Amino acid sequence: MSATKKNIFERLLANEVIPMEDPDYGDVRVAVEETMGLNLKLNNAEGLDEVRKYLGEIIGTEVDESTTLFTPFYTNVGRHIKLGKNIFINHACSFLDLGGIEIEDNVMIGPRVNISSENHPTEIEKRNMMVPQKVTIKKGAWLGANVTVLPGVTIGENSVVAAGALVNKDVEPNSVYAGIPAKKIKEL
Repeated sequence: MSATKKNIFERLLANEVIPMEDPDYGDVRVAVEETMGLNLKLNNAEGLDEVRKYLGEIIGTEVDESTTLFTPFYTNVGRHIKLGKNIFINHACSFLDLGGIEIEDNVMIGPRVNISSENHPTEIEKRNMMVPQKVTIKKGAWLGANVTVLPGVTIGENSVVAAGALVNKDVEPNSVYAGIPAKKIKEL
């Protein structure tokens, strides 16, 4: 029995390192172009219901009416973003989601937050490879203004990440993290 070949998006979600010369990499470029058109509509929407409609088209599933997104909002593909309920995403956030971004219920995300589930190796000869790693934001978490979350990070339940922090390692539940790189400064 032969195994069915996974498409590039399934491979990315499985954290497979993908060289940009991969024969299927063009599918990513096509998806980015489609999302660019939807992002334009989303960022020119005239109300929150219309924003949720276009966000749902970008991520490929209906966005719960309890979720609020203030535009502008940016994502490269969007189909690997999973949203729970009662989420607030403030202005000018950017989500790079090829490795997967999951945001659970009751999460607050401040303005200018950047979440990336994608990276590249530092070695020059390997730098043209995509290294995907899922980012998970657990329920009840709050990311302050201008936080950056790097690939592979889990933000623990009910935790707070202070404004301006750079999160490169997991955040424990019920904790406050701050700084560059983010470090635990207290428990809640």
